[in-house]
Amino acid sequence: MLLLSPPVQTHEWLTNKPNAGLAYPNLAGALRDHGVDVRIFDASVGDDDDPLEEMFAHPTLLPTGFLRTGVGDERILQVAADYDIVGISSIFTDQETTALHCARLIRAAYPDKVLITGGVNARSRMSRFFAAGFDVVCLSEGEATIVDIVDAVRRSHRPDYSAIHGIAYVDSSGVTRVKPPRAQDVVWDLDTLPMPAWDLLPNERYWTLARPIGTGKSETLRYANMMTSLGCPFHCSYCHISKEQEVGSLSGPIGKFRVKSDSRVLAELDVLKDLGVQDLFIEDDSLLGDKKRALRLLGKIQGSGFNISDLNGINVLHLLKRWQPDHEVLEALASAGFSEISLPFETGSLRLMRKYASNKLNIERANIQSLIVAMKEYGFTIYGHYMLGYPDETMEELQQTLQLARDHVSYGLDGAHFFVVVPLPGTTLYDQVIADGLHKEDFDPDTMNIHRANMTGALIPREELEEIRHRAWEEINTTSYKNSKKSTVPRTTPTDVVAAQRAS
Repeated sequence: MLLLSPPVQTHEWLTNKPNAGLAYPNLAGALRDHGVDVRIFDASVGDDDDPLEEMFAHPTLLPTGFLRTGVGDERILQVAADYDIVGISSIFTDQETTALHCARLIRAAYPDKVLITGGVNARSRMSRFFAAGFDVVCLSEGEATIVDIVDAVRRSHRPDYSAIHGIAYVDSSGVTRVKPPRAQDVVWDLDTLPMPAWDLLPNERYWTLARPIGTGKSETLRYANMMTSLGCPFHCSYCHISKEQEVGSLSGPIGKFRVKSDSRVLAELDVLKDLGVQDLFIEDDSLLGDKKRALRLLGKIQGSGFNISDLNGINVLHLLKRWQPDHEVLEALASAGFSEISLPFETGSLRLMRKYASNKLNIERANIQSLIVAMKEYGFTIYGHYMLGYPDETMEELQQTLQLARDHVSYGLDGAHFFVVVPLPGTTLYDQVIADGLHKEDFDPDTMNIHRANMTGALIPREELEEIRHRAWEEINTTSYKNSKKSTVPRTTPTDVVAAQRAS
């Protein structure tokens, strides 16, 4: 089986940060344990036979205006030739185009290969994925499901998927069959999951580029991503977890908060250390969701030697105790090796926080000034994340968020990041805006990213919202921070190269 991560497409003014994601090593670990010959091929960086620096210095200009970075179509077909099954994950909507392109490419060249996909985007837009040539869409967590699919393929060149739960497929009569996972299909004991096969990722090529997701560092980094828990105690409407709560849903209740044991986490750290990893990015949706467990685990991680950064954001509420800084937690994070932490403040409006963000922080009671000051004293680099453009957000509420960010920077926040609210498929927010007529179901997936306003008819017009977001970053962040971002983070390709490609 080949696990193929497609080439990446980006705007010319964004940094291309290759990241096959944790789905690939997780699935590869399960397949390897089952005796399957499995390979991960990240087409955005290739392998030792592909010119890494050339691909990143001269990406391909697409007709859409995006830049594609990675190997060409012929190389993808060359790699896919030797495999019976090809799996392509599709989590992020703005990368849907490349996933579907790879599927069409492989289906046309190799009509007998089995193509499978999964991820919240594929699950939410399965009709488009079937139309592109996929045979199976995995609806939930895939470590067990992918093994079941492999066994079905092993039994027959015309596999029967009817006994497998947690998938959708097109049967022999052309009818789409959807079989949601059962409660017993959800992995409640995370220690039973196979060890991720991080060794199958093109780590040396990632480290050479030194462009990990979630940081602006430019020096060579020996990094990897991991998760110590799954799910989240919150279910914000703009997050896919909002639709992953109930038995009988397409995904099943995989959004429920679940944790790995301390011993399992330490075992994973040992595997990563043996690979030579030094910088660790934690992708937990809620690392401190169980504070007692987190404190115990952080104590055991102390002295592990990793430089640790939080990638998805630690909920601000979990850094507080009776609305004041929780020094026990802050000290534990610092002692464990955490250096960078993102704080998801979301909005300066308590109304919007309650309506869209699970009411997860009372910004009127929380002493954020003291928290930021304390975090700087512990030596953290901290970033604030702010969301702009909720469907019914007023200009007054938006200005409250901008003022909140200004205050936080004045307290010592290192950088403020502003994101446009995007109604992504697979979230309750998406369902809401479709029902309210604020978004069309036949949207262009290339536009579904945190820099673009997508809703039509929201209180703040799209063009104005994008301009406010851009201006906020420039005006609220310090000059030193802006200069550091502009000087240390390489853009996808030089402007003159883009101009030459357009001219030709």
